[in-house]
Amino acid sequence: MINFRANIKKEVLRTIIIDDEAHVRESFSDMLKLHCSNAKVIAQAEGVKTGIAAIHKYHPDLILLDIKMKDGTGFDLLEKIDNIDFKIIFITAYDQYAIKAIKFSALDYLLKPLDSVELQEAINKAESITQKEVNTQLTTLATNLQTDDQSKKRIILKTFDNIYLVKVRDIVYAESDSRYSTIYLESGEKVIVSRTLKYYHELLSDFGFYRVHKSFLINLEHIQRFEKAEGGYVILSGDAKVPVASRKREELLELFERLTE
Repeated sequence: MINFRANIKKEVLRTIIIDDEAHVRESFSDMLKLHCSNAKVIAQAEGVKTGIAAIHKYHPDLILLDIKMKDGTGFDLLEKIDNIDFKIIFITAYDQYAIKAIKFSALDYLLKPLDSVELQEAINKAESITQKEVNTQLTTLATNLQTDDQSKKRIILKTFDNIYLVKVRDIVYAESDSRYSTIYLESGEKVIVSRTLKYYHELLSDFGFYRVHKSFLINLEHIQRFEKAEGGYVILSGDAKVPVASRKREELLELFERLTE
């Protein structure tokens, strides 16, 4: 019997590596050859100008894009591309501001020094994501980078079936369920995502979010009142009732007083 399935050639992601460090480009190239049969390097570039030229010449499916380069940033490069029809994985040394912007947009990134397992995982994600999702993520990234107004910041929430573009201020609270989190919105809608509460705590703590309990993260802007009964609860927009851990009670009351001054 002929095995037709075995004769089907799997398409690979035609990949360009854009990084101003030659050893990083070569390291990524070697890792892709050894560990990622679903990606093939077709070109390399060292900066914004050469990266744009390579994209226009080779029309890649995927770019591995450094954030900080000698002639600009990866964000600068993307702004100069009229029609983005490729997937993107950012490359960066630790840069808290850039990483947070990328996380808000649900885009993928890899930290230097490089890790082959993380590279494999990122390539597999890039292979499965649609271009429409990528463009939504990039629009969100651009919006967040262009404004310092926290009320205009947006975050992408990805579920198995959908991708939600949400204003951070519209999140009332988040509840933990093991490896999943349920995000409750002011509209009454709830979104279940496969991210831990710790992930959202770290991401949103600079935007007025406070962890009142090991299972709950609240948006302080949505507090309506504090009920002292039964150990303590906060009542949020929509009459949501969230318990407060005993060790968090005094700290939350101090925060509450400052908010009402």
